Amino acid sequence: MILNSRYLWSLLTVTVACSASAEPGYDAPAKNGNVAKPVATAPTADALLALEKRANQAYIKGDGKFFERLLSDKFVMQRDGARLSKAEVVTVISGIRCDVKDAWALRKPQMLKVDDDAYVLTYQSRRKRSCMTDGNGPVRVATLWVRSGSAWRVAFHGENPIVDPKAAPAANKNEGAKNDQTAAHANSVAAAASATASTDPITDALMSAENSVWDAWMTHDTDRSKNLTAKNIAFVDLFGSLFANKDATIKDWTSSLCQVKSFALTNGVGTAVLPTVGILTLTGTVVGTCGGQDISGQKIYGNSVYVKEGGVWKWVFGFNSPS
Repeated sequence: MILNSRYLWSLLTVTVACSASAEPGYDAPAKNGNVAKPVATAPTADALLALEKRANQAYIKGDGKFFERLLSDKFVMQRDGARLSKAEVVTVISGIRCDVKDAWALRKPQMLKVDDDAYVLTYQSRRKRSCMTDGNGPVRVATLWVRSGSAWRVAFHGENPIVDPKAAPAANKNEGAKNDQTAAHANSVAAAASATASTDPITDALMSAENSVWDAWMTHDTDRSKNLTAKNIAFVDLFGSLFANKDATIKDWTSSLCQVKSFALTNGVGTAVLPTVGILTLTGTVVGTCGGQDISGQKIYGNSVYVKEGGVWKWVFGFNSPS
């Protein structure tokens, strides 16, 4: 496999953006005891990053009740390709007991606006703790917050180890025949998936859009990539690299880093977390190389956020994790 991303439940050291006096996951009460009206003011990256520490403390204590309040009812994440719900995640966190070795460094926060009621925060983290099973190197973290009343709740969270793509082993140039077989298999998988398409409208709509985005990426089509995506976008790739804006993302997609012959997208499930914001989780399989490494037949666990603009779903943020 390209990388080992088994960070167990460190994927859920997340937080919520709410008022400084409000308990995460709760609507902030007004002084007269009534629930305060939602405030449309956008959160700041620094405020979200500071509040992350509160969730970290709840995580290491196995405070499932905290995450019951924190996570959106539409929350979703992937672990080794398995799509997990809020209830499943809260159950696992409730059993966590974690020995923190030193202070957790959270740095370089960047925030992407999806719409007025949804934001993605990305940042770097390095931490040492007994409950981390696969090393303590730097990771790229991404969290999607959605507004619920006057509080913010987490709808998605993911982490990727940060590695240098250039340090990846070179592709085996004697694998041509094997790659051709993998390509044929990938095409048959795609055909089978198409024949058994979901009857869920949001899943069908987002999978259709996602296939178009992947095709534009595979063919390094700059104009098509721009048209299929929102005005402001960001992307975290398999190596934990962040492309923080549209220019950087499109430049990466159309670069020579990845040379792909074919791809297949399966296991797609879409969720409308807000009327105009959707999350799609899926499994991608490609034939080709990326970062000088042969990734043919390996699974890529995709997590894409979409925003509806003018009645059309536009790709706005992606978080691809290796198997």
